[in-house]
Amino acid sequence: MVQGVLEGADSGAAASQLFAMGITPIEIKPTSAPSASSGSFLENLTREKITQQDLMLFSRQMYTLLKAGVPIMRALAGLQESTVNKSFGEVIKGIRDSLDTGRELSPSLARRPDVFTPFYINMIRVGEMTGQLEDVFLRMFHHLEFEEFMRNQVKSAVRYPSFVIATMAVAIVVINLFVIPAFAKVYAGMKVQLPLMTRILIGFSDFMVAWWPAMLVGAVAAYFSFYSWSRTTAGKLKWDELKLKFPIAGEIITKATLSRFARSFAMASSSGVPVVQALTTVAQTVDNDFIAGKIEKMREGVERGESVLRTAVASGVFTPVVLQMLAVGEESGSLDDMMLEVAELYQREVEYELKTLSSKIEPILIISLGILVLILALGVFLPMWDLGKNMTK
Repeated sequence: MVQGVLEGADSGAAASQLFAMGITPIEIKPTSAPSASSGSFLENLTREKITQQDLMLFSRQMYTLLKAGVPIMRALAGLQESTVNKSFGEVIKGIRDSLDTGRELSPSLARRPDVFTPFYINMIRVGEMTGQLEDVFLRMFHHLEFEEFMRNQVKSAVRYPSFVIATMAVAIVVINLFVIPAFAKVYAGMKVQLPLMTRILIGFSDFMVAWWPAMLVGAVAAYFSFYSWSRTTAGKLKWDELKLKFPIAGEIITKATLSRFARSFAMASSSGVPVVQALTTVAQTVDNDFIAGKIEKMREGVERGESVLRTAVASGVFTPVVLQMLAVGEESGSLDDMMLEVAELYQREVEYELKTLSSKIEPILIISLGILVLILALGVFLPMWDLGKNMTK
């Protein structure tokens, strides 16, 4: 009997390492993970954040150094000294210390799950097994670059609509708290029957003036309640499903998610990862728990002997284009090439959709703003109009 602690991404990875050492596992139980950070609360608060760009630069530099024949320990030492982000330098130092104890690179990366994703770790493990570690680092650089590009595209597309909506919300609050009450005092001195629209506006303004503290507390409570709910397993699953059904944005999110799936699957498949393991690792990269659950069910179907195409059809989340490419890829034995075609196709479509997103949303915003102005104008100026007519009689 042998007992001990072994680091791995999951129990399956730990079992594979044990089999490689000639040990047959009887029971594998998770233990507490090592602390990702140390120091006082103030030090952790002011610690420099590790960004996606740091990981991209690390991947690219590792590819260049390993391709040039530099030993991995010397490469990591050089990167530790040259990195601008001191927090990432500490991460590299931890990787070197782990390698010094005899661990392989992928288990050393797995010690920092806050920096390296399971997909990244699994791909590095595949590179170690196939002897193509430098090529895997290059592929991970391109993968991270694609992820960063898509994220920036989405942010730039929603920046203008978000600014307009926020401005409208602030304007509504200011008008109801300060502008309408001033007009209400003027109208109160007229002692005339006000139009229905004006009475509605004044009533809503009086409600906001009287209850704005409760409304503010309710809005903050609603935000934090939604935030807490969306962080639960069931809440995040439901929210990710709802996001796919949003008007206009839902289609873009779906295409971006499918593009991420296709590119990750192509990368894993071309690196020699078995289909079952590839589906497991890809499910962790799509950034959508609903679709990730469907991919996990695909993996279970493939384990039962079903084809990838059949399991994809049963999932109900893939478009006809993806299903057609899967069918061609399985028949021709070039599944990775077909998935790369799908990724590039949807990437171009997402780029186009994001570029035209503002033009699609602008009419909605203009109409909403026009309705708001019309309501305010009618409510504020109708009494003056009636008063002017009465004075001319």
